[in-house]
Amino acid sequence: MKHETAYRGSILLAVLFSGLIASGQKTARESIGVSFSGQAIGWNTINPAAPFQTELGLRYIPKLSFRVPAKGFKVDGEFSANTWLSGRWQQGDSLHTKAQLSPYRMWIRFSWDQFELRAGLQKINFGSATMFRPLMWFDRIDPRDPLQLTDGVYGMLARYYFLNNANIWLWGLWGEEKTKGWEQLPTKKNSIEYGGRLQLPLHTGELAATYHHRTAAPGGLLPDSLAGKAAYPENRIALDAKIDLAFGLWAEAALVHQDLDFSALQYKMMMNVGMDYTLGLGNGIRLMAEFFRYHLGKRAFDSAQESSFGLLSLSYPLNIVHSITGMVFYDFRNRNTYRFVNWSMALDRWNFYVMAFWNPDSYTLYNADLQTSLYGGWGFQLMAVFTH
Repeated sequence: MKHETAYRGSILLAVLFSGLIASGQKTARESIGVSFSGQAIGWNTINPAAPFQTELGLRYIPKLSFRVPAKGFKVDGEFSANTWLSGRWQQGDSLHTKAQLSPYRMWIRFSWDQFELRAGLQKINFGSATMFRPLMWFDRIDPRDPLQLTDGVYGMLARYYFLNNANIWLWGLWGEEKTKGWEQLPTKKNSIEYGGRLQLPLHTGELAATYHHRTAAPGGLLPDSLAGKAAYPENRIALDAKIDLAFGLWAEAALVHQDLDFSALQYKMMMNVGMDYTLGLGNGIRLMAEFFRYHLGKRAFDSAQESSFGLLSLSYPLNIVHSITGMVFYDFRNRNTYRFVNWSMALDRWNFYVMAFWNPDSYTLYNADLQTSLYGGWGFQLMAVFTH
């Protein structure tokens, strides 16, 4: 799988580079703008509860950006990699290490006055929700991650911007044998995913409708006795809206249908409502709240199984260097509370984060990796980031 991804990336890199050369030949007398930057990240997570656990890690994300002047349009792009090494130790066990080197972003974009076309390994995200996101279809951004890191998708995205601030998105993605967003079944290998989004201005905000289609393939996740078919079509539709009044207000809902033969629960419904407001105290306290509901049912809008989560978040800039953020998540179904605090410091090229968490021993927050117990119970994480 890793070799196939690297091979696909090499082909894509060659195609994009050819396009770059072709564009540059048209404007030989103008210079091509190239810049190199990157982020070096180190972290240490400690969970003191028995058994004691700790993780040390290093990550480096080098990024090469370019811009080619062209007559009547603009060409730009980005190539970056994600390389990291981590070691985890649990009391009474040996040290477990992991390492990875993979492409992070690898895209080229052609832009006109009202139209842009972007192709390659890229991040595609949209929607109005901030924390609990029903429209988290192509990324897995953790709201508690100060760097907002997430894997990209291979595909092509076209966007057209109307003069009244409306815009339309169309995309096609290359199917990979892995999950993204809320997906539980991976996409069929080498299949084509496609969809679109129409976004309209609404008073002081926006209203949008989104559609996406893919073919899911359980592969070896299910025994042959359960999975009767090798692949299952999946369709998603969503509506979201956001408006800014005296406070920000948003709503987001998504309905997913999978034509499964091993389960009668073929429909998923996710809904989110939220608001934010900045209190005029001191340097300004930003208050944000969201409510999220997740349904599974035999038919649309049924709720044979359901989960509900609430969020309250407070953030306050102490000064131009220091700021603090606190979040409280509540699981209404299991009656569990998750707490998170982040104190950040910004010093020129350096950023430092001191994070603390206090969670139930069984970490079952939405869309979480259930294979790790590192964030169960209480603990803290130290992170240093150098940007060049």
